[in-house]
Amino acid sequence: MGITELTIIDDVKKALMRGAFDGQGLPMPFTKEIFLIACHVAGTSYRDAKMFEPELRIGDFLVLKREPKNPHDPLAIAIFDEKGRKLGYVPQAKNEVLARLMDNGKFLFGKLVSKEWIDDWLKIDIRIFMRVF
Repeated sequence: MGITELTIIDDVKKALMRGAFDGQGLPMPFTKEIFLIACHVAGTSYRDAKMFEPELRIGDFLVLKREPKNPHDPLAIAIFDEKGRKLGYVPQAKNEVLARLMDNGKFLFGKLVSKEWIDDWLKIDIRIFMRVF
């Protein structure tokens, strides 16, 4: 049984993920998208994955949000879809450098690469990028 958690996703963050100033898709000058890592989304078995999985599409942008007060991991990075639904987390084994970048003001985001049901577990593979201005 999963938990649904929603958060408000700022329109500015959505525009930055797309490399735009606004929802019109206008390109930002002098920006660069740098690929950092590929990983799966940890913790999807604790979410209501059957509720949101049909709406997830390959190539979707994903919002990364630091959770420094997370009681299980002070370097935790939550992963949300653009509707604000929490999908899970960056795996703890891969989050330290990403968390340090985010804590120092770098803009990181994800893109959905694949999704697959394995029994009752939704395996979501993503790629994480940093946008440099």
